[in-house]
Amino acid sequence: MAIPDYQKIMLPLLKYALDGQEHSMREAIGTLADQFNLSEDERKELLPSGQQPLFDNRVGWARTYLKKAGLLATPKRGYFEITEQGINVARQSLEEIDVQFLGQFSEFINFKSSKKQADKPSLEFDEISEKTPQESIELGYQKIRKELEIDLINRIKTISSDFFEILVIDLLIKMGYGGSRRDAGKAIGKSRDGGIDGIIKEDKLGLDVVYIQAKRWDANVIGRPEIQKFVGALYGQRAKKGVFITTSNFTQDAKNYVADIDIKVVLIDGQELAQLMIDNNVGVSTVSVYEIKKIDSDYFTDS
Repeated sequence: MAIPDYQKIMLPLLKYALDGQEHSMREAIGTLADQFNLSEDERKELLPSGQQPLFDNRVGWARTYLKKAGLLATPKRGYFEITEQGINVARQSLEEIDVQFLGQFSEFINFKSSKKQADKPSLEFDEISEKTPQESIELGYQKIRKELEIDLINRIKTISSDFFEILVIDLLIKMGYGGSRRDAGKAIGKSRDGGIDGIIKEDKLGLDVVYIQAKRWDANVIGRPEIQKFVGALYGQRAKKGVFITTSNFTQDAKNYVADIDIKVVLIDGQELAQLMIDNNVGVSTVSVYEIKKIDSDYFTDS
């Protein structure tokens, strides 16, 4: 089945705590995953940021909203227990608990009132989305990032070949290759030997080298013959490692080819090139930074 949204998790989570005992979030997540018959892949599915399992995040937000309504309490870090008010609710013949249902409790009304005041004049997230606040933020971030990737690719395709080589140098240096910028600048664009555009140090000590091929192509898809030519040049240099960077794409045949050969060849297409530039802050600048914070439970530990 599909991973349930956080509101569908509320009632099962509340009933899970009906025994009146303290429960750890880790145990609750495992029990609820079994209850919802989630597959192994669904249990491991991550948020867009890749930092937390999606189901874990939704269980966490279900607990948060039940706590805001006074139905659950958190006696210590990572644990929760049901309250008297929660017991009364759990014993009702309910099919589901959602945000609208929680609106009958004064604690939740106070929570939403303070939230509205802080978010004014924005719309209430709970009323327009089944996603948790963190999911909404991350999905919004991914959308902005995807649009930036497309803009970067289009912009790179308009620059000169010489500037493209500079871009490649800057990116490789940011990624830790090439030693100094002066060394990298000398290495890239100077070889031009049988399909090789440059040679760059793999590390600052120069213990190994990587051979580079850079193609600033607008539309052509790069197939196996072009990659074979590059690999042949690598064999001619007795090279062990190569990187083929392009603004275009590679055919599946080309990808299959590099997967089957002894020499290690990495193919970087336009999309991955844009992603690497964003990750390493090459050709992009930061517009806004939003910090997401949580309670530091260690600070409030009474020693």
